[in-house]
Amino acid sequence: MEAHVVEALGRDETRAAVQVFIRAIGMPPPDESRLAVLEAGWEPGRSMGIRGDGGALAATAWSFGCRTAVPGGTVQASGVSRVGVRADHTRRGMLTALMRAQLTDLAARGDVLASLRATEGVLYGRFGYGVATRYRTIRLRRRGGRGIRTEIPTSGTVRVVDPESAVETLRPLHDALALVRPGGITRFAQWWDGSLQSRVRGGDHLLVLVHRGADGDDGFAVASVGEGPEFGARPLTVSDLHARDVAATADLWRFLLSVDLVGEVRASGRPMDDPLDLLLTDPRDAAVTSVDDETWLRIVDVPAALAARSWAPAEPVTIAVLDPLLPANEGTYRIADGHAERTGSLSADADLTCSVTALAMAYLGDRRPSELVATGWWQGATAAAARADQAFAVPAAPWCGTHF
Repeated sequence: MEAHVVEALGRDETRAAVQVFIRAIGMPPPDESRLAVLEAGWEPGRSMGIRGDGGALAATAWSFGCRTAVPGGTVQASGVSRVGVRADHTRRGMLTALMRAQLTDLAARGDVLASLRATEGVLYGRFGYGVATRYRTIRLRRRGGRGIRTEIPTSGTVRVVDPESAVETLRPLHDALALVRPGGITRFAQWWDGSLQSRVRGGDHLLVLVHRGADGDDGFAVASVGEGPEFGARPLTVSDLHARDVAATADLWRFLLSVDLVGEVRASGRPMDDPLDLLLTDPRDAAVTSVDDETWLRIVDVPAALAARSWAPAEPVTIAVLDPLLPANEGTYRIADGHAERTGSLSADADLTCSVTALAMAYLGDRRPSELVATGWWQGATAAAARADQAFAVPAAPWCGTHF
């Protein structure tokens, strides 16, 4: 394998890095306004690259700083994006070199976690990333449907917000709501420009809703009307919906399901425990059309990550964690009395053993340790896995709800 030099790219090379990424994933080239948004997100040291034949940029990776919610708290983290290798430079070890350099950089920054959205499911496990949250895509029958059950009272009011000025309301509201549920992250400023304001500039007909409860704003939704077989039966696509509780969620859906000239409502990226079917008069009006992986999580600092989250009451269990890329994480950890701590180096006597990839799959609560033992991701006895199930248990399914 070739030895590659990973460089921190300057702001003047952001456009070239974006082009490498866009071409690597087979997307059409961004227009000038989109390029300007991407360039505005540049932060010193966070854009990395490798030069290929002739000195041109051939591989790139980028990250942004954020806060991430874990069970019982939040931690410093980074989101990883714009990872790509030029088609004529693949299979040379460039991706491996980039991922190693980036993980080293994130560890030096003090990050506890890193996360990404994977274009291919087989790429990132070898760098310690594991699927830590999943989401559902839901299709709702609107015409002939009965909507939200009448027994569910309204808990507040829903107002329509001007899409052009919505960010100043939605950004702080989202960050407050997202950090309530494990898996949620804060969004960087350019996320809003690229995901909301650019759609406004592009002519999308956006419906932006904000729910106000007894204690103030506590939920929002962003939706758009598309083209359908007839004008009075167009699809309404809900692209973003966060709410503090089920009551606010019900009010937002009540409004969305009452929009005129809509035949079907589509919602992607919904949490695995979304209660929508329980809110409907006819639960058959909602159909889950797919379940997909969402957050690929990398635990950058295992001791800090285990210490940061809360643990449910359980009998003590010890876990040996392997991490060949960041060997400082390797060791045996004991979870007992609501706390987790490192007890020493890797031990063959640990109750359970797993890679850092497999630990990420259970860390936020998406998968039970017993599931992972049964399927070979973890190794250990059934009784120990049952104790770990109790310790790792969380009251709600982890979910992020932010694509980047």
